[in-house]
Amino acid sequence: RETEDWLGDQAGSGTWKDRGNHPSPFVPNDVKVVMAAAGADVAQDGSMNDKAGKYVSMDRFDARKQLWADMEADDLVIKKENYKNRVPRSQRGGEVVEPMVSAQWFIKMKPLAEPALAAVDSGDLKIVPDRFEKIYRYWLEGIKDWCISRQLWWGHRIPVWYVHKDAAAAEMAQAGGGDGSSEVYVVAHSEEDAKAKAVAEHGDGVVLVQDADVLDTWFSSGLWPFSTLGWPEQTPKLEKFYPTAVMETGHDILFFWVARMVMMGLELTGKLPFHTIFLHGLVRDAQGRKMSKTLGNVTDPLDLIGEMGTDPLRFTLAVGNTPGQDLNLSNERLNSNRNFINKIWNVGKFILYNLQEASAEEKEALSKVDLGSEEAVKKLPLAERWIVSKLHALIEHVTACQERYDFGEAGRAMYEFLWSEFADWYVESSKSKLYSKDLDLKNNTLSVLVYVYEKTLRLLHPFIPFVTEDLWQAIPHSGTSVSTASWPACGLAQDKEAVENFEVLQDLVRSIRNVRAEYNVEMGKKIPVTIAAATPAVRSALDEELDAVAGLARLDTANLQIVQSLEDTEVDGVRAVVCEGLEVFLPLAGLADPAKEIARLEKQKKKIEKELQQLNGRLSSPKFVEKAPQKVVDEAKAQAAGLQEELNLVDQRLEQMNKLLAAA
Repeated sequence: RETEDWLGDQAGSGTWKDRGNHPSPFVPNDVKVVMAAAGADVAQDGSMNDKAGKYVSMDRFDARKQLWADMEADDLVIKKENYKNRVPRSQRGGEVVEPMVSAQWFIKMKPLAEPALAAVDSGDLKIVPDRFEKIYRYWLEGIKDWCISRQLWWGHRIPVWYVHKDAAAAEMAQAGGGDGSSEVYVVAHSEEDAKAKAVAEHGDGVVLVQDADVLDTWFSSGLWPFSTLGWPEQTPKLEKFYPTAVMETGHDILFFWVARMVMMGLELTGKLPFHTIFLHGLVRDAQGRKMSKTLGNVTDPLDLIGEMGTDPLRFTLAVGNTPGQDLNLSNERLNSNRNFINKIWNVGKFILYNLQEASAEEKEALSKVDLGSEEAVKKLPLAERWIVSKLHALIEHVTACQERYDFGEAGRAMYEFLWSEFADWYVESSKSKLYSKDLDLKNNTLSVLVYVYEKTLRLLHPFIPFVTEDLWQAIPHSGTSVSTASWPACGLAQDKEAVENFEVLQDLVRSIRNVRAEYNVEMGKKIPVTIAAATPAVRSALDEELDAVAGLARLDTANLQIVQSLEDTEVDGVRAVVCEGLEVFLPLAGLADPAKEIARLEKQKKKIEKELQQLNGRLSSPKFVEKAPQKVVDEAKAQAAGLQEELNLVDQRLEQMNKLLAAA
């Protein structure tokens, strides 16, 4: 087939009753038609043809009833019985769907597939994730000729005109619902071209009837990358935007659409329409089922947006979708990400609250703070060096993820940083500094808060565009919109020693929090503690961030001691090793009210004893041990051992609390 002279026009056809005659954008000079057997004898309106004898021209349903009646009248019926049959019906109109043999147009695909395969072989076309290359190759290497005829109401009209010697012949071909086809046809760019060809080949007086079919939707869709830009005219838009860079779509239409865009682009423009195909998974329901009207599990995005907001839905879809893996969309995911966006908003409110008294000049200065150099980072206190270093590491990680199209990991990393590191640790630890009378310390903390938050909003903006824009506009910034702000640069300074030292303090706070939880200490109660810091680095970090540690762990600073090592003491308490060179001791007297704790532990003990008694009763029964599956027996034994261990711990605590109560 020759295709060097394909022409184009975006106009499609009208309806069955009013189809326009528009130039076709995809007419090769030579297209062959494959005619199915008996296709010319089939009536298009479902009526009986001239081979049906006395039933000719009758509707097929009426003919069936009449045939049966005639058989009964001639005593040809042996018996009549009812039975169920699977009858396919149109999803839209409900009509019975029956097969009908008819003439169909095909495209020879092998010449189109070979360049598309070569593009992947050469590396000019990349598929992400690369495991889908196998599917791409499977389709194109075993490709069959493509039937492009469709009997639809709307679409690009097949650019074929059937030639009849006169109007009477044309009318006869269309009688009884006929499609007007004939064995003589011309393929042309427009009706005028078709007429000229027909007259030249068959003489004056011929009458043309255009093929009633339209092109397969995927054929028209395959032209999309360039036809939307004015092709075949060399328009400024076509020159600027074609080829594009990345095609992002679901993995289920890699062949149906994407591969055809590649083939069409190479055939008609000589260029790949894009250099990368990024395939995301399908969005399924919470149970992992594909959404469908039949199952009634289709989720309307507008409903979710109305309930949860646009940004939570967008973030959920982006972060929960590993390339090529399907996403089970659930309310739990959406709620979690809505809470995350609330956290972003609340952090912004906290920063804005502390900027209330700042002058316009001070805000302008904050918008220009640059902490990217090693010199700038070294001047900061420990907590500030830690969070700035973590931010700079995040920028590099997220940028690398974006470049390899791993948007899920990029989103998860930003989620973890903003919530677990920035909000939970740095923002909380900054409160003691912001409320300090030391203005330099306060201003330094504000600078870091604004710097880190502004950079994080830029990273988050592609995932959460609306909330980040509002917040970015509210804080000190440079520029008109976060959408046009430059992406944060990589290669910024990181103080790894500061990160290690602050992480030691985090472990210290976690250890104290664990003890508080273990002994059911009231959340707001401040407790005494003795910290043993054996190394100069840990001691220096503690001295620098003691107020932050005390605030995060809810410590009583009046009864807080830092020593070289813990000495043996007769005071009952909890001793915990945080890491090498760092221990902590918390006296029991400061942790709990002995009387209240004894009452709680006694109640807990009774509950454990009851559960253990029931479990031991099952295990002591020969019927259970002999008849139950071994897996069930093993699980019961493990559960009993766990309860016994829990009971021993409660007894130990009761002994401690009774001693403490007696001493009091």
